[in-house]
Amino acid sequence: MRTRFKAVLATAAVAVLALTGCSSGGGGGIGGEDEPFKVIAFTSGNQTPVGAWWVKAVQEQADELGWDLTMIQGDFDFQKMNPAVESAIGQGADAIFNGYTDVASIGSIVTAAKDAGIPMFAMDSATEATDAFAINITTDQQGIVDQTVGALDDALGGLDGKNVMVIGHDPHPGIRMRAGLAEEALIEAGATIAGGEIQKVTSPATGRTEALALVTDYLSANPGGLDAVWVGWDDAALGAAQAITEAGEDALVTGVDATSEAIAGIEAGGAFLATIEQPWPSILDSVIDRMVAYQSDGTMPTENFEAVDTTLVDANNAADITPSDQLG
Repeated sequence: MRTRFKAVLATAAVAVLALTGCSSGGGGGIGGEDEPFKVIAFTSGNQTPVGAWWVKAVQEQADELGWDLTMIQGDFDFQKMNPAVESAIGQGADAIFNGYTDVASIGSIVTAAKDAGIPMFAMDSATEATDAFAINITTDQQGIVDQTVGALDDALGGLDGKNVMVIGHDPHPGIRMRAGLAEEALIEAGATIAGGEIQKVTSPATGRTEALALVTDYLSANPGGLDAVWVGWDDAALGAAQAITEAGEDALVTGVDATSEAIAGIEAGGAFLATIEQPWPSILDSVIDRMVAYQSDGTMPTENFEAVDTTLVDANNAADITPSDQLG
């Protein structure tokens, strides 16, 4: 039986945009008995499984806490989302909650929030400390790299002299950071980076097919030329694993996200060696706790950045992990 995370999830999806009436302006304006705590929540990644889970989970938490919630879903369309969030800020709020939207993409929202004196709480929205957020809690990118590169090192009997492809995606700050760290770690361990540099997927929507093509093309030109493929997220890692299997090669693949398909691939004992479980439900609980403290008496977090540990998922524990696309 797969374990279940503790976060309670809603049973229905939230509307794309539901602007509600104005409460007191931001900053020190904490909702009271007659004025419920007013929160603007937004995400650009609601079309991903984790982003969709976040929308439902935040709605459920808001209902339980009695918050007046405005939920804005961006569908990766910042020209739609950013003005909608700014409009909501203009109507007044006590706090803002950003889920999975890179701080670099929301400069106008950050400015509007600061001008209005409304603190913004976030999860997985930057890879380092920034004063854009009262707090941002994410996962430890160096830890992810240490775990995945370590898994390859163990499985291959060392990385010195091995040929490893690294596949990343620069627009996503977490993937960009961990791909760069993985490249550094592999080179330091004596591996050769296949293709001479990080191979970059252009779009998350086509990550699997792009990774499939990258690995297929490389193996066609270099039969037997890959020992492993390090990939920054599971969907693209699945494409890499497919390419290896179809080519009849025995290279190994690691990913990040602990999706159902990745876990199934690991359990099947094929090319997919390992992935990473990121503890999003407990991270959500931690951010909500900070928001409740602020609601209660205006207490702000003492630090504005926190990176939490992750879990390596391999054949030893795959059966015990709740897939990230089954959180809701």
